[in-house]
Amino acid sequence: QVQLVESGGGLVQAGESLRLSCATSGRTFNTYAMAWFRQNPGKEREFVAAIRWSGRITYYTYYTNSVKGRFTISRDYAKNTMYLQMNNLKPEDTAVYYCAAKYAALIERVAVLRASYDYWGQGTQVTVSS
Repeated sequence: QVQLVESGGGLVQAGESLRLSCATSGRTFNTYAMAWFRQNPGKEREFVAAIRWSGRITYYTYYTNSVKGRFTISRDYAKNTMYLQMNNLKPEDTAVYYCAAKYAALIERVAVLRASYDYWGQGTQVTVSS
């Protein structure tokens, strides 16, 4: 089984930063597409950012327009961990953030789709006050 565990959420003020982590364990593969999604009560889970790699090579990072220039997705090959560095946070970034994984290659236009992913973490709350 594959497990994804998010951490790093919290309560911050607008303009501050947080770094989310997604640790992976269990069966692993050499080729991944992983992503961050977020969701608020009563709303659809929406795409935030994605990263695809194979071995030590990162093929792409991809972001939804509202976070470009503020968020950075990355991964640590040795630690089997993915990160989301979130800077200049805004109240509209408030949500539960989920990491997701697909142990295969995904092109960008597919990587934004929730249904593309096989594994999900439990979520971590991010609250940004104004």
